[in-house]
Amino acid sequence: MKRLLAATAAVLVLAGCGGYDATVVPPPSQTPAPAAPVTTKPCTNDGTEVRSYDPAEGSRDGADVQRIRERGRLVAGVAADTLLLGARNPDTGDLEGFDIDMANAIAAEIFGTAEGHVEFKVITAADRIKFLQNGTIDVVARNMTVNCARWQLIAFSQVYFDAGQKVLVGKGSGITSIEDLAGKRICAPTGTTSIDNIQKIAPDAIPVEAGDNSACMIKFQNGEADGVSTDDTVLAGLAAQDPYAVVLDTAPLTREPYGIGVNKDNVSLVRLINGVLEDMRRDGRWQQYYDATLRPFLGKGQQPAPLYGR
Repeated sequence: MKRLLAATAAVLVLAGCGGYDATVVPPPSQTPAPAAPVTTKPCTNDGTEVRSYDPAEGSRDGADVQRIRERGRLVAGVAADTLLLGARNPDTGDLEGFDIDMANAIAAEIFGTAEGHVEFKVITAADRIKFLQNGTIDVVARNMTVNCARWQLIAFSQVYFDAGQKVLVGKGSGITSIEDLAGKRICAPTGTTSIDNIQKIAPDAIPVEAGDNSACMIKFQNGEADGVSTDDTVLAGLAAQDPYAVVLDTAPLTREPYGIGVNKDNVSLVRLINGVLEDMRRDGRWQQYYDATLRPFLGKGQQPAPLYGR
């Protein structure tokens, strides 16, 4: 158990290392964000809005793309502590994961190759919208859910991954279904909707809170919780660090459609990204990236179908 905790801590410590290709951005100021404009697109009943800009309509090489090309690099906001999505390899120091693959593919489309043309900025979830709005970063590739409220502030690519909330438990625990969670202690970060969601599905589960997902995992490893519940992509990364943990093979409790975030005014960049995702569907790169990172922990997956019409 001590070795497992040490390994988890090592990943988190290494995620904070600096370097040109992964600049750690200081915490944002407390200056309030500007008021959101009113969207002209209707939202669905569950608050999602996954329509994006058709890459076949309008320019994919506008002024915003030209500025990136002239600068010589794409600046991408990413995570560095989310194993399988965006995390630093402790041996090489490089950032790796499914989201990193997405950012590299975008840069390769703009410059012909990603090598030497991507600057990764390690940001928090709270930084994402502000740094897009003020131009600190060009794109966010950091497990960001597309929804109506965010569309009023920024723009999104088509959905590149359909995540959903699931539950991580111990192998051999006897928990194999949502019904088995009755009377079990399930941990989720304080201030999130994960506990509310799990209790809607398993009202007899016992909520346990912690500061973040890593803290929940420590509670689980220490026997203070019987499981952890959050996005399945995050759980996959936690399971990859603990050979005694497994993500329940159940239907997702919620839908969390991930999109690449872009400044609201940079529509041509969105069209370019959507074109990249279309290419990935045709040549199989999306499936290749998924199989190499998430499939061993989440099972079979396929690229979401695009939805355009903005």
